[in-house]
Amino acid sequence: MSNKVQKGNIVLVPFPFTDMTNTKIRPALVIYVGKRDATVAFISSKVPNFADETQVVVNAQSPSFEKTGLLTSSVIKLDKITTIDKSLIYGELGEIDYDLRREINRKISEIYRL
Repeated sequence: MSNKVQKGNIVLVPFPFTDMTNTKIRPALVIYVGKRDATVAFISSKVPNFADETQVVVNAQSPSFEKTGLLTSSVIKLDKITTIDKSLIYGELGEIDYDLRREINRKISEIYRL
């Protein structure tokens, strides 16, 4: 599984808490794949009423939602990213479509520009 992971995949990973005290198995979006590592963005089912510049909502009513493998509307949190060894990827749920990729690329470009 981990050797086939690609950008845009939604995977299950042990995502670290921000205080680094523990991890929890969570869905995450793969945003970079290296030789041994993958950089992923946290996905939460706690969708805000209004997404800010670091969040991308994945709506269950979207025609392409089924491809994501998510169970409910969710939010991709581009301010919560981590790099993990690809061997820690438990499995692939699905992938995002072209429209979500475009929105995510735009937001990443804006929020991480120095």
